[in-house]
Amino acid sequence: MAAPIVYGIPGSPYLRSAMLALEEKSVAYELSALGFGQSKVEPYLSRQPFGRIPAFEHDGFALYETQAIIRYVDAVFPGDSLQPRDPRQAARMNQLIGIVDWYFFPRISATIAFQRVVRPHLGGTPDEAIIAAAVPPARHCISEIARLVGEAPYLAGDALSLADLMLAPQLVMVGMTPEGRDLIGEQPRLAAWLGRMKARPSMIKTAPPMPSA
Repeated sequence: MAAPIVYGIPGSPYLRSAMLALEEKSVAYELSALGFGQSKVEPYLSRQPFGRIPAFEHDGFALYETQAIIRYVDAVFPGDSLQPRDPRQAARMNQLIGIVDWYFFPRISATIAFQRVVRPHLGGTPDEAIIAAAVPPARHCISEIARLVGEAPYLAGDALSLADLMLAPQLVMVGMTPEGRDLIGEQPRLAAWLGRMKARPSMIKTAPPMPSA
């Protein structure tokens, strides 16, 4: 069986989520790194017609969308399951994954993190108005995630789940900004969770060489 291939721009939080799933399942894989702009042109568009990161291939089976990729990885490869069997924990995991995709990424990663981390890397200047406008909804989103986490060591309970793998790369990237550090610091339980995640071998191994989108 051929090793999976993951395509994406190093530093992308969504790419890192896919890599984390593979690392947590102890799967040998190949990273096909793209440069800036290469996700918007061929041949990548043949793999991901919307030009988003990442894309994935395994034994001739092509897939995109991070949620689909990490669920496939968990289902196909041996190792500890990354999805709770308890219906309520599974529902919480799915709820938090939805929050990452629908609220955290567009309201925080694509605004504060992009302006502070990605735009300067591309030679631009952060738009302070965009950042200032993003802070209140970012605070609301992060505080709600912290509320849902409660006292559990991981987002969906006592064991690592796909929700942890989706949120951690996003929160790490946001934490590179002064606004993000302040917002995370306001939520001690979430900050403690992030500390536990950063210490995992999978997170250490997938740390990007530089921040990007």
